Amino acid sequence: MTRMYQLSLVTLAVLLCSSPLINGGKILVYPLDGSHWVNMKVIIEELYSRGHELTVMRPSDSWYIKADSPYYKSITINFTAGFDEEGFGSFLTTLLTMQKESNSLWTRIATEYDMTLQAYLWHEQMLQMAEGIFKNTQLMQNLNDSKYDLLLTDPAIAGGVLLGHRLGLPLVFNVRWTIQGEGHLAIAPSPLSYIPMQYTLLTDKMTFTQRIRNLLYYFYTRLQTWYTIDLNYKPFVHRHFGSDVHYMELFQSADIWLMRNDFTFEFPRPTMPNVVYMAGFQCKPSKPLSKELEDFVQSSGEHGVIVMTLGTLVAKLPEDIAEDIAAAFAQLPQKVIWRHTGKRPSTLGNNTLLLDWLPQNDLLGHPKTKVFVAHGGTNGIQEAIYHGVPLVGLPLMFDQHDNFFRMEARGVAKVLDIATVNRDNFLEALREVLYEPSYRDKMKKLSNLHRDQPMKPMDLAIFWIEFVMRHKGAPHLRTESYKMSKIQYYSIDVVAFLLTVVLLVFTVFICVVRFVCSRVFCRSKVKKE
Repeated sequence: MTRMYQLSLVTLAVLLCSSPLINGGKILVYPLDGSHWVNMKVIIEELYSRGHELTVMRPSDSWYIKADSPYYKSITINFTAGFDEEGFGSFLTTLLTMQKESNSLWTRIATEYDMTLQAYLWHEQMLQMAEGIFKNTQLMQNLNDSKYDLLLTDPAIAGGVLLGHRLGLPLVFNVRWTIQGEGHLAIAPSPLSYIPMQYTLLTDKMTFTQRIRNLLYYFYTRLQTWYTIDLNYKPFVHRHFGSDVHYMELFQSADIWLMRNDFTFEFPRPTMPNVVYMAGFQCKPSKPLSKELEDFVQSSGEHGVIVMTLGTLVAKLPEDIAEDIAAAFAQLPQKVIWRHTGKRPSTLGNNTLLLDWLPQNDLLGHPKTKVFVAHGGTNGIQEAIYHGVPLVGLPLMFDQHDNFFRMEARGVAKVLDIATVNRDNFLEALREVLYEPSYRDKMKKLSNLHRDQPMKPMDLAIFWIEFVMRHKGAPHLRTESYKMSKIQYYSIDVVAFLLTVVLLVFTVFICVVRFVCSRVFCRSKVKKE
C-alpha cells in the first residue's frame, strides 16, 4: 500500500512538472497571411511546445491561417482581407506582363503607379478590419477579459500594433518590414550615405552618384508613404488615439523587435538595444527523405541534384517561361526536383521530377544538393545560407530583387531577370553556379559565419518573448527619441539657439568696439582743436 502511495505521488509530481501551462503565458497573435505566416507559425509552434497558450486572430477568408490547429485557438473576424490564391495569381500574371514590357519609361511609371494604388487600397482595407474590431464591443471585452501577457504581431500590417495599444499590451514584433518600409528605418539611425534604401540595388559602399540616387529614392519613398500610409493612418490614429499621436509612434514604442535577418545578410548598420536578430530561426538540420525521393536523389550519382521552388505563394510560372526552364534543365547531367503545379512542360527532360510540394529544408540539407533555384523570399535564402547551398535567382516581386542582390554582392548567387529569362541564359547561369567553385566556397563560408553563434536564433527569439512576459515589457531598452520632433531630434533648435547667442555676442562686441572707437576718436579730435 505504501509503495502504491509513493508511486502515485511520483506520478503526480511528474504530471505537475510536465504540465505545459504551469509557467506558460497567454499570447495574442495578429499575423500577416501568406509567406509571413509561414515563419510566424514556426514561432507559434515553438511557444506552444514551451507551455504557452496562444490565440491567433484571422480574417474569415485567410489563405494560409487555418481556423483549427493543435497549437493555437483562433478568433475569426468576419472580414474579407482579399488575400487568396486566385487573386494573387492574377496579380503575379499582371506584374510579369508589365516587367516584360518595362523597356519603356511609360510602362515603368504605369507599373509604379499601379503598385502604389494597390498598396493604398490594401492599407485602406486593413484599417477597415481594425475599425470593425474596435467597434465590436463584445469582442473587445472578451480580449480585455482574457488578460493576455503580450501581443505578437508582424508590423508589415498595422492591425496588431493598433490592437495592442488599444488593449494596453506589451508588443513584440516578428519583423522585416513595417508599413513604411524596411524595419530599421523606423527604429534605428539610418544615414543615407552608407545605408542603401531597399530596391535601389546598392551596397553600403556607394559612389557619389550612387549616394545621389539613394537620396532621390528616399524622397520618392517619402512621397509614396504620404499617399499610401499617411492619408490612411493619420485620420484613424487621431480618431482612436488622440490628435497628438503620430501613427509611427505606436510602432516605435514596441518593446522588442525580432528581426528576421542578421549581418550575414544585412549590410553593417546602426541598430538599437531592443532589436534582436534571429535570422535562420526557422532553419534546422535536415531529416531523411522519403524512400522514393531518396532513390531519385541517389540516382544523380556524382552530378548531384538541383532543387527549384518559387516559395509558398507561387506554385507555377507562365507557360512560356516554364517551357524554357524545363528545356534548360533537360540539357544538364544533374537530376532536378522542381515544385511546379502548372501544365507539364513539353520540353521536360527525363532528369526532372515535378512535385506539387517538396521538403525544401530536407533537400537543401542533403549532401547531393548542388544548387537552389529560388525566387528570393527571406525564408528560402536563409535556409540556403544555413545549409551552404549556392543560388540561382528568379526574383518576382516585393523585396525579392533586393534580397538576391545582397546574395549576389556576396558572390553566392547568380540572378536573372524573370522578364528576359530564356533557356540559354538560364542554362548559362546554372552551369556557372554549378561549375565555378567560388559560389559554393563563399556560401560555405557564409554558412559558417551564420552558424557560429552563442545561442540558436529560435532560442534567442523565445527568450526575449518570455522576457517581455516576465517583466511586463522592456521599456529600459526602448529609446524615447520617437517622441521628439524632427527639430528636437536633429538638435535644430539647439543649433539655432547657439547661433543666436553667438550672433548676439558678436553684435554686442561690434557695438562696444564701435562705441569705444567713437569715444577715442572724439577725444583725439578735441585735443587737436
